[in-house]
Parts: sequence; structure tokens; C-alpha cells
Amino acid sequence: MDLHYEIHGSGKPVVLIHSGGADMRDWSYLIPHLSANFQVIAFDGRGAGDSPSPVQPPNYVEDLLSLLDHLDISQAAIVGHSMGGRIATDFAIRYPERVSELIVIAPALSGFPYSEEMQAYMLSVSAAAPDIEKMIELCIAPPSYEITRNSAERELMISMLRHHFECIFTWSTFDSVWPKPPAMERLEDIKAQTLFIIGDHELPDNQQVGEQFRRVPSIRFVTIAGADHMLTLTHPEELSSHITSFVKE
Repeated sequence: MDLHYEIHGSGKPVVLIHSGGADMRDWSYLIPHLSANFQVIAFDGRGAGDSPSPVQPPNYVEDLLSLLDHLDISQAAIVGHSMGGRIATDFAIRYPERVSELIVIAPALSGFPYSEEMQAYMLSVSAAAPDIEKMIELCIAPPSYEITRNSAERELMISMLRHHFECIFTWSTFDSVWPKPPAMERLEDIKAQTLFIIGDHELPDNQQVGEQFRRVPSIRFVTIAGADHMLTLTHPEELSSHITSFVKE
């Protein structure tokens, strides 16, 4: 296993998949709460944190499977934030027997038709390369980062972004491999009990992803007041409370 990972606590396994533009520090404030009740596994995705840069198009779903196999975990609660939520969702569809519960936090969704505004925003960040500070400035400018931008957690968010942008300049490829058909077309196939968590300060695209998740057969929705896209950093106690009560049921 070449991915960097950490294990905290004991009990039922809970695997945390961080957001894009971040690394396992996405979970820095949540792990101490969750590890009081569970065995918490956090890892750096390929090309992030201390994991190696991709030399061929990565398959993040298969990377997650390899991690579970390496740790001899037959089934776990899978928690994914943003891009990590996309990975978790595709994994739950492809390997339902490996997922006891699915928890997605402001997730992305493969196959979702993102708006022209969202695509223009992403392109503007990329176009600022190689000026990392400008890329960071553009990345955190939307209202979906306003709360974290003005909080004590701002520096951690920026530190993860800076490290991410430094890393991507070493990648051999920006392509990636995803299961087909995309999860957008197969949400009805999710067998795991699912918890969808989102902040009330989110972009319309992310809210509309939530509307698509209403097609999941067994799902519960939670909206956290006063939270933006980086609610993992700003609202760890509230997140932990919802996850712990959901996984224990």
C-alpha cells in the first residue's frame, strides 16, 4: 500500500475521504471526536498530502478498495467530503458489500451537469497557474468559503490548498478513471443507509447535488446552520454528533 494513512481509536471502522484541494488534515478536528467511539482511518488520496503523485490516471475508487483490503477491513462506514463524497458514492455503488453506512458531506457527484458558472470558476483557478497565491485567492473567493475564510480555520484551509497546488505541478497526469455509468445515473442503486450533510452557505450546484441524492432509497438529510463548504474545519463537534448517532444505529 503506497498511500499514506493513519489509524486512530478502536471499534467499528470509519474511513474518511478528504476533499479535493486538501489532504487528511481536512479531518484534523473531527478525528479526536470520532476516535472516541470508532476505529478511524484517514488517508491522503493519490497526489495529495504524503501520498505519491499519480504517474498514470488514478482510480480513486480502486485505491479505496486497496486500502480496505490492505487493512483487512471487510466492511466500514465510509465518510466523504466534497470530492471525497464523489469517491465514497461511486465506491458504495460499485462495492455495496464493503459499505455499512455512507456519509457524504457537501459531496461532488460523477455525471452531474455542473453549471457554466461553476465551470468558469474552476477554469479561472487553473488559469492563474503557476501563481499559487493567486490560485488560492480565487479558490476561496466564492460565498461557499466565506465563513471559513473569516474564521480561525482559515490558515489550515489555505495551508492545504497551497500544498495541493504545489503537488499538482509534479503530477504526470490530470486524468482520472471512474466507474461507468456515472453515479448520477445510479443513485437508486445505493444499498447502504446514507446520511447527506451540507452547510446552509453553499453554492447552488452543491445544493442541487443534494436534490439528486433524494433518489437514494434510504437517506437522511442534515443541514448545518452557519456552515459553508469547509464545515469539516468549522463544525467538527456537530458533524461528529450526527455521524456518531447515524453509524451507531
